[in-house]
Amino acid sequence: MRLIITRHGRTIENVQRQVQGHSPGTLSDEGKTQAEKLGSRLMSEKIAAIFSSDLKRASDTAIILAKYHPDAVFCLVKELRERDYASLVGKTWNEVDWKNIPADVETPVEMEKRVKKIIDEIFERYKDKTVLIVGHGGLNKMILNVIMNRSIDEWETIEKIPNASVTIFEIDENKKHTTILLNDIDHLK
Repeated sequence: MRLIITRHGRTIENVQRQVQGHSPGTLSDEGKTQAEKLGSRLMSEKIAAIFSSDLKRASDTAIILAKYHPDAVFCLVKELRERDYASLVGKTWNEVDWKNIPADVETPVEMEKRVKKIIDEIFERYKDKTVLIVGHGGLNKMILNVIMNRSIDEWETIEKIPNASVTIFEIDENKKHTTILLNDIDHLK
């Protein structure tokens, strides 16, 4: 399976450096432009299905991308939501003590479990096709961590995922995945 992974366009909350978690988020004008450029970039891909987080910032991005692939199956799923930051949502990143995460925040293990589940489901349904995932910064880091078969302790060491970036993997049944492209943003220049 050819798996294309992208992050939603930039949001107003990204600009304000707010923790978004499961909040909807609102694409900024820049974010909408990024989504259009991303759509143009992916236009030549033969995408069979688009799986997106059901959170507004991702689904709005996915709707823009779907215009370029009208025949693709379109699915909004909770499993692709950003990490649930619970009581931290709405705070700025600088206001959070990242060494003392509250107990109501989703753990990396919980996040990894739902990522593995949705990746396995997508692979089972589309193993010989091209699939696009529209996710979030933290979630996409976890997806990369899972695909690269890295330890759960390593997921946060993956470099920051830029808004509207493109990552492409060839997913192999025997877990011998090939990285084609990683966090490419040339289309946004």
